[in-house]
Amino acid sequence: MRIAYLDCFSGISGDMFLGALVDAGVPTGRLEETVEALGVGARLEISRVNRSGISAIKVDVYSHGEKDLPREEYQKQRELKTGSQGSGVESREHGGHSHYHEHDAGAGAELRSAQDGAEPRPHTSSAHTSSLHTGSLHTSSPSSGHTHAHTSGGHAHGRGLKEIREIIRAAKDISDTAKNTAIAIFENLGAAEAKIHQVPVESVHFHEVGAVDALVDIVCAAVGAEALQVEEWICSPLNVGGGTVVCAHGTFPIPAPATLELLKDAPVYSSGPQKELVTPTGAAIAKTLARRFAAFPSMKVTATGYGAGTREFAGYPNVLRLTVGESGAEAHAPTEEAIAVLEASIDDLNPQVFGYVMDRALAEGALDAFGTPLQMKKNRPGMLLTLLAKPSDAERLAKLIFAETSTLGVRIRQEQRRALGRRWVSVQTRWGEVRIKVASLNGTISNYAPEYEDCRKIAGEQHLPLKSVMQEAIRIYLAGADPHQHG
Repeated sequence: MRIAYLDCFSGISGDMFLGALVDAGVPTGRLEETVEALGVGARLEISRVNRSGISAIKVDVYSHGEKDLPREEYQKQRELKTGSQGSGVESREHGGHSHYHEHDAGAGAELRSAQDGAEPRPHTSSAHTSSLHTGSLHTSSPSSGHTHAHTSGGHAHGRGLKEIREIIRAAKDISDTAKNTAIAIFENLGAAEAKIHQVPVESVHFHEVGAVDALVDIVCAAVGAEALQVEEWICSPLNVGGGTVVCAHGTFPIPAPATLELLKDAPVYSSGPQKELVTPTGAAIAKTLARRFAAFPSMKVTATGYGAGTREFAGYPNVLRLTVGESGAEAHAPTEEAIAVLEASIDDLNPQVFGYVMDRALAEGALDAFGTPLQMKKNRPGMLLTLLAKPSDAERLAKLIFAETSTLGVRIRQEQRRALGRRWVSVQTRWGEVRIKVASLNGTISNYAPEYEDCRKIAGEQHLPLKSVMQEAIRIYLAGADPHQHG
């Protein structure tokens, strides 16, 4: 089984993850195509740098011509422009980036995040005390009766999760699997911020430029992760750093509250530089992709990649290491893991809505979703909605069921799931490449099936019956397979 291990000894951020993907073999062109498909006025600059003796890939996002800057360079440029020093700039530092906010009591001006790479933009608020700033995120509570508007040239430039989902789903040349992964990362990030600030998740907004950077980091992360064709992602315990961070509303401890919420049930520790080493975006990526958190697994290494953070720490490599390989023979035994099972019996829901709820659940991190016909009380036909999920996602998915269906109750329980080891094999048909999912039991192949999305795409483009494409892919796979591995 092809696995990938994230070694977060110096934390993780979105740009570090992208750098590690590229260094491990993901084509830069694939990421550049992804950025172009999003159509948000961004581009990537990819370079090789040195971090305390380790060669690593640095990925910078240019958004509307602006580039991410480290704190010192940002401060120098600011002082050159304003001719002043130390005028109330509050910085939020972490392993790769810094966030800045400058407050003017008279005009409500704000210097945008240095991580976002933005220039100062006008900032207005009818009730300044109700706003919550968390890096590139902005949240407000409609129930409080306050509003907090961001404007640029008279136009609001906040993007909510609804707009983010629409942009991702509308992007061309990105697979549905990658889109769902990206949306799930955003949903996890938004849910953590919403819980910390006690506001509805739809009230979480990304600033215009911040949303661009987040879109690029997260969607490229999903596309790059898919390009590696890894069946299982494993993450190390995460070094979160330490100290405190000064932001617009006071001094917060590191890790930031949203980061800690995202890393619930994950092993964390603090070592080395007392800075913010795990960003909320990095935590959301790890939470969404990683099937488990563990020590370095047994594997035959096939590729290694290092992604660089912006900052350089004396004698401490600020990099994320990604190792890809084939798991050892002992790892081909069925794996067991705890999962949450959510069930709701429904007899008064439009079938169209039922299908929508299943799609939403999968997009927001459910491991599986399905419906079963039921004969309910009073002899009414109904459906049993069942979701399988990571235990840490159960509460959020239960809220989704309540919000989107007519049910009055959701049953939640934990069960043990046993799963066969899986890997991907690509075959070349006369019409194009098709991936084959291969499942093994103790090294013996027990199941194999062509990837539906690959076959569907070919069938549509070539005007062929779907079953003909699937049959041809299986025929080519069996013709080149090792007969000793098949039971």
